[in-house]
Amino acid sequence: MRSNKNPSSLLLLAPMLLVMGGIIGWPFIRTVLYSFTDAKLIAIETPEFTGLHNYVYALKNSDFLMAMGVSLKFALVIVSAELIMGVGIGLLLNCKFYGRRIVRAMLIIPWALPTVVNAIMWRLIYNPEYGAMNSLLYQLGIISDYVSWLSDRNIALWAVIFGDLWKNFSLVALIVLAALQTLSKEQIEVAEIDGAGPLQKFRSVILPHILPPLQVAMVLRIIEAVKVFDIIFIMTRGGPMNLTRTGSIFIYQEAFSNSRLGQGASYAFLMVLTIMIFISFYMRVLKKGSEV
Repeated sequence: MRSNKNPSSLLLLAPMLLVMGGIIGWPFIRTVLYSFTDAKLIAIETPEFTGLHNYVYALKNSDFLMAMGVSLKFALVIVSAELIMGVGIGLLLNCKFYGRRIVRAMLIIPWALPTVVNAIMWRLIYNPEYGAMNSLLYQLGIISDYVSWLSDRNIALWAVIFGDLWKNFSLVALIVLAALQTLSKEQIEVAEIDGAGPLQKFRSVILPHILPPLQVAMVLRIIEAVKVFDIIFIMTRGGPMNLTRTGSIFIYQEAFSNSRLGQGASYAFLMVLTIMIFISFYMRVLKKGSEV
């Protein structure tokens, strides 16, 4: 029996593996090693080994736990909303209607915008003095006075979530639409002949078909959502009262602003573990949903 292992193929993969090891592997190993030391960002003395001290301190640090709570809340809301909106809009765009190609092309625009541009745009929209959001809602009679969207402790995080949702739901919708394009009409026709209604067709035919690409989209969005940094940093800087400060912003402040590199590394490793747990949770929810 012929072996699948080809020395020449491994040789061709060697450059890519070396680059990945240098860009991803070595920094990750260094981060883990730093997490067990009292390393400073700018220090002359050699870092000392502190064991699990940084991790114990991190799990007792209320500021870090609060920041991770914000990250998890942001990720839970944004990923759930993107999955629901992405599947719904993907199904709509798979139907035949006038101007479908134009709508599909326009769907790419929000996702194609750089995150920095999107954050600045929404910061201007939410401006309490001349922002379009206040102007629109005031003229419609929905609000009686202008609102400071990014300074209100009860609204700020939701305002940022809406801005991020506007940009990234289209990625899920495009992935779902691409998956639906490969679904054969015969499967739908057979389900209709068997008397399946719209909900039954979605559960038994459509959802199992789009589930694998949907899981890929979900994993990508969970990783991005839990470690979100740029849009929140630009829009609120973590305020007001640190209520929008995520784990990534907290790690940045600890490692670079406060020069506590060792503690920042332990926070970062705990965030990686959190992302892995969050992904496994969503994977189980999706699989249970497809089995119903």
